[in-house]
Amino acid sequence: MSELRVALIAEGPTDRVIIESALRAILPAPFTLALLQPEPTHPQLGSGWCGVFKWCRAFAARTPSSLESDPTLPDFDLFVIHVDADVAEAHYTDGGDKLAAAAQGLPSLPSAKPCPPASAAADEIRACLRAWLGLAQLGSHTVLCVPAKASEAWLAAGILAEADPLLVGLECNLNVAGQLAGRPVKQRIKKTVREYSQHAATLTKNWAMVRRRCTQADRFSSEVQAAVPKK
Repeated sequence: MSELRVALIAEGPTDRVIIESALRAILPAPFTLALLQPEPTHPQLGSGWCGVFKWCRAFAARTPSSLESDPTLPDFDLFVIHVDADVAEAHYTDGGDKLAAAAQGLPSLPSAKPCPPASAAADEIRACLRAWLGLAQLGSHTVLCVPAKASEAWLAAGILAEADPLLVGLECNLNVAGQLAGRPVKQRIKKTVREYSQHAATLTKNWAMVRRRCTQADRFSSEVQAAVPKK
């Protein structure tokens, strides 16, 4: 099987580490991953969910019918678009007046929902992403990645022992990253690419456990498997 080419639009570089680790467990073949957003050589969009919003609106302005049909995005086998479910707690004005103006007519934020179920806020953000892209339906090789409440939940699920108290209510916890960074020194994981990368192989190895512990990780796995081109 030939090597797959995956395009990732994500909030930030630490999210890339987690999502790429997941994909190494999910995908049936070797792959190369291109981070389209945030992209260091084009920093004008910024990072975080606001950067993803701006990327999606720029895509929508080109009016293609899908990411797969966009001539500026050639030769990718799979598109993954990531925003954390905690964005349901955010405001468009967090990105400034210009971003808020660009969001006129789009699904409103905040749109927080009770948790559990973790799927409630995730579904809200999935609807936002489709609207930001200007697409009623996604192409067959495009997958939304919406961890609840954030991608650090998947990291925690992949590396923590069964009895760890941080696993309780994991997908409804708005501060997993802060709690990982605030643990005792020998257990501490700061939110940096370097420290997250040290756990990447473990996360890949334990992905089946992540799926059991995190409903949105299981959803992501299933949707990626369905979206991979049959070569």
